[in-house]
Amino acid sequence: MKHAYLGIDIGSISTKGVIIDGENQFLASAYLWTEGNPIDAVKRLLRQLREQFDQEQFQVVSVGTTGSARRLTGAVVGASLIKNEITAHAVGTTTLHPDVRTIFEIGGQDSKIILLENGVVVDYAMNTLCAAGTGSFLSSQSHRLGVEVEEFGRIALKSQSPTPIAARCTVFAESDLVHKAQMGYSREDIIAGLCKAVVTNYLNNVGKGKRIQSPIVFQGGVSKNVGVVRFFEEATGEKILVDEAGHLMGAFGVALLAKAQGDCRPFDFHVTEETFQTRELHCGKCANQCELICVYRGEQLLDAWGNRCEKGALTG
Repeated sequence: MKHAYLGIDIGSISTKGVIIDGENQFLASAYLWTEGNPIDAVKRLLRQLREQFDQEQFQVVSVGTTGSARRLTGAVVGASLIKNEITAHAVGTTTLHPDVRTIFEIGGQDSKIILLENGVVVDYAMNTLCAAGTGSFLSSQSHRLGVEVEEFGRIALKSQSPTPIAARCTVFAESDLVHKAQMGYSREDIIAGLCKAVVTNYLNNVGKGKRIQSPIVFQGGVSKNVGVVRFFEEATGEKILVDEAGHLMGAFGVALLAKAQGDCRPFDFHVTEETFQTRELHCGKCANQCELICVYRGEQLLDAWGNRCEKGALTG
């Protein structure tokens, strides 16, 4: 039976997964909303992947996880590798675009920039404190305007004069949007202004002080917005590459890392039928007063974290 490798990228908004073979070809992929419940999201993701995956020809022998809930997910699926998003995205992108120098990534609630030289990360920055200019920001504005967020890019391209929108803060952007609409600005111009504001906000915050060089690859859910892509090209003066699988790049990268590690642990999709739960525990064994997060399968402790000294370490 041929070997396959599973990568899971789980964030606050979306959960992504891919299964690749030994030649790095996609055997299955899935993208869905986390909906505030990462354990349930992982189970739903695995069910979707299983439907596409040929278990008669392939056996998943290694699992990697990345994203904000990577450790929790890793405990649930028995991951052999847990990596940060920067590494996962860089590995996935350089595999498909070996000459990439800059990676723009805008997800549901955070964004990042990664700078590379000869395939090696030399600098990066992340914005995780404010959702202004992210996918959730655009989604909330689309509801306010009564337009599907998937249509934003197409509508933005019709604009000849994007309306200036103050998008450094979500609250200010919403009030500014309402004000501009009341003044009579067209919907096309307002939407184009929002897309342009995403680019301006990103370059002035996440990309501030960074040496942006081409080739530039744009990833994350917002990369599907052709309006944002066009304004990135205008702002940088460079061609922006958007990979068809760009929204899956973190999962692809961590699957590649799991494969490279060579640690074979056959994975069983029946994990979707098991019951998992998390419990919070206050250590109280020293002045740190650590809050521990414990993950259980039934009554079996799988993993725990949050301790800042060995007194809080849990082993069972």
